[in-house]
Amino acid sequence: MFEADRASKNLGMRLVEAGEGLAVVEMTVGPLMVNGHGIAHGGFVFTLADTAFACACNLDGGGVTVASGADVTFVAPAKEGDLLVATAVERVLYGRSGVYDVTVRRGEDVIAEFRGRSRTLPRNG
Repeated sequence: MFEADRASKNLGMRLVEAGEGLAVVEMTVGPLMVNGHGIAHGGFVFTLADTAFACACNLDGGGVTVASGADVTFVAPAKEGDLLVATAVERVLYGRSGVYDVTVRRGEDVIAEFRGRSRTLPRNG
């Protein structure tokens, strides 16, 4: 799925690791990603976390899994030039629904915590 994700790739995201229920994606905060306060716009941090979440949800190749909802808590600011790493971990799967937690870090510092809810779409025929 990541190979075809033009939005994430155009933001410079790189899939670092992928395994069962786990994905790690990184991105460097670029000059067009900072807001009027000189810090990374929250939408870009959310997008990084959402991409890691999507990669973790779609690793098994067993269908298309999409987000049914997500929440993010911003903990600390990131600045231009910061390398952000989002680690997504599957917490629970029940039927076609899942819950995933994603931590976004700059080095050891937590920048944001994201919780995504997934839904696997039914197969057509």
